[in-house]
Amino acid sequence: MMVYGLVIIATVAADQFSKMLVVASLALYQSVEVIPGFFNLVHVTNTGAAFSLLADFDSPWRHIFFLSVGTVAVIAMTVASYKLAGVSRLYPLALGLISGGAIGNLIDRVRIGAVIDFLDFYLGRYHWPAFNVADSAICVGAVVFIGVNLFEAKVQPTKEQV
Repeated sequence: MMVYGLVIIATVAADQFSKMLVVASLALYQSVEVIPGFFNLVHVTNTGAAFSLLADFDSPWRHIFFLSVGTVAVIAMTVASYKLAGVSRLYPLALGLISGGAIGNLIDRVRIGAVIDFLDFYLGRYHWPAFNVADSAICVGAVVFIGVNLFEAKVQPTKEQV
């Protein structure tokens, strides 16, 4: 559980620090071209889920829904981390990244009612929705978790070992 907790702390710290820098450096909706034709730093907010899903759904319940889903996700990841503690050394890393990302975005939702996004990638006409460090941590954590489940050898006792 120590690795799980440390990964959460590091992820939340990196996420909140990066968002603090963006808010201090860029006005809302301002964009700065970093790599022409590929990457901008922007300052936008997202009231919806990942990639602005449900952002246009105007309901007083939307905010409560996202706070509830984020909280349940962190609780579920914590329980999973506890139960999977001895199975693989990578589970605490993966689940810590997911939880840390969820907590980072929950902090934004509680503080300002939306998530601060600032990483803006595009190539030609293709434009990826802006995202943040927390979103990246969630995605990397999910990939690591899936990778562990797919590729890490599961030690099963053979008949000779029993």
